[in-house]
This record gives sequence, structure tokens and C-alpha cells, in this order.
Amino acid sequence: MSKESTWSRLKAEYRSSLKSSDTEEHIDLCFYRPIGFAWACLFRKLHMSPNAVTIASIFIGVLAGVCMYPTNIWVNVAGILLLIWANSYDSADGQLARLTKQYSQLGRILDGMAGDFWFIAIYVAICLRSAETVAYFEAHHWAIWCIAVAAGICHGAQAAVADSYRQFHLLLLKGSAGSELDSTEDLLRRYSELTWSGDFLRKLIQFFYVRYTRNQEAVSPAMQRVLRTMRLRFPDGQLPEQIRDQFRAWSFPLCKWENFMTFNWRSIFLFVTLLAGYPWLYFVAELTIFNIVLVYTIVRHESICRRMEQTLEAN
Repeated sequence: MSKESTWSRLKAEYRSSLKSSDTEEHIDLCFYRPIGFAWACLFRKLHMSPNAVTIASIFIGVLAGVCMYPTNIWVNVAGILLLIWANSYDSADGQLARLTKQYSQLGRILDGMAGDFWFIAIYVAICLRSAETVAYFEAHHWAIWCIAVAAGICHGAQAAVADSYRQFHLLLLKGSAGSELDSTEDLLRRYSELTWSGDFLRKLIQFFYVRYTRNQEAVSPAMQRVLRTMRLRFPDGQLPEQIRDQFRAWSFPLCKWENFMTFNWRSIFLFVTLLAGYPWLYFVAELTIFNIVLVYTIVRHESICRRMEQTLEAN
């Protein structure tokens, strides 16, 4: 095979490893996706599964969090590099799944849990460090832990809403085959089919995933009404092209705000505050800037979904 044809094949495979140009974040396209694709090609040769890559990212990300506890700047830089490495694996697992067609709901759940493990380690490291280095928190240990818990709850809500809205956009763009948007009703049906004696781990994971999905649905009632109408009128998930294009045009401007609430911008705030020597300020960003974006995105998205609902009723 010539170099030109090999390069063309690799470019085609790279494009197929992406979710969509609409929902991909600029930093991902410029940095993490190319690196993730290189990892995915290597892991494919090594016959590694996407879930194995995800599990590896969990260990690397947790180690990154541990490196954020010391005040030594070079250890902190090592933590930053490890977190970047972990996120490149997080990109690679999805790209590997798309390249090898190894899709699974367990993989999607593990992928979401990976970031939770990273940030639990990071939050604990920041709390322990702040309780030893910041005078107020030295005297009031409880304060930094309360701030961290509040920031963590907000972080979870921000990530869940961003994921839900991006999957909704992919559903509009590609149909049900191109989206991983789940419904509580479907998940409960699968959950009931599992047994605690024979499928303990899968049932436990499904238990928490059902509640995660239910919380996503609770903040988007208008979107849920649109989804129910779409499932009734278009069971195959394929909207008429005219309606799909209109919905995509309404939804696309919010993609940048949904992407803001995901890893890249969050990590930038984390890295800046860590290198400045005030990592606890990252919690402040979670509680202020990211929550403002969260509320704005929910309000805008629900407004768009009400317009979608009217359009569906008129057709």
C-alpha cells in the first residue's frame, strides 16, 4: 500500500473516530483527539478493549490527583501531565470503540465514572493541602470540606447536564444510532432483568446509572416531552430532514456552552489555580462561573425545546 493511500485511510479512520464536528470541543479537536487516535490505533494492534483503556485512565487520573497534594511545583506539574495523559486515554477509549465497533452500555457508564474517580482524588488532595497551608482552613478544617462537597455536587450536575444536552444534539444530528442518550424507562427495564446473585456488579452499576439518568431528566422537562413525541412519531429515531436541520440550527449555538462545562475548561481553571498556589480557588470557580453557565444553558435549552415541541405539534 502506498504512503498516500495509507495516509488517506488513516484520515478516514480518524474522522470516523470522532463523534461529530458539532459537539467536539476545539481543544479536543486540536489536541486530545489526535493523541487519542494515536493511542486507539496502538491499542487496536494490542487487542485492548475500550473498557481496559478506561480502567487504565482511572489509575492514571487518581495518581494525578495525589500529585496535587504536595506544594512542590514540580510534583504538581507531574500531576498536570498525568491528568492530561489520563484524559488522552479517556478520548482514546471512545475512539477505539468507534474504530472497532465495540459499543456497550457498560463502557459508557465506565467512561463517565472515570472522571468522577479523577476528581474525587483531586478534591481530596486540594482539601488536605488547603487545610495545611491556608490559615483560615487550618483553623476551620470543616470549611474547606464543605466547600469541596458543594463544588463536587455542582460539578456532577454540570457534567450530567452537558452530557445529556450533547447526546440530545447527536440524536438530532445522527438519529438514535449516533447518540448514547438513555431513558430511565429503558434503563429500569434492563435493571429488572438483572439479578443481584448472578449479576451483582452490573446491577450495582446500573442502579447508580438509573439515578444519574433520572437526575438528568429532572432538569429538562421540555426536552423529555420532545423526546417522547419524537419516539412516538419517529420510532426509528430518524427525523424528516427539514425538521432535523431546523432543530440542529437551534441547538448548535449551545454546544459551546455545553463543552465549557466538560473537562477541558475545567482543567484549565484547575491548572492555573494549582500553579498559582491557590488550588482552593478552583472550588470557587466551580461554584460561580460554571454554575452561571449551567443555569444559562438549562434556561436556553428548555426554551429551545419548547419551540421544538411546538414545531412537532404543527407537523
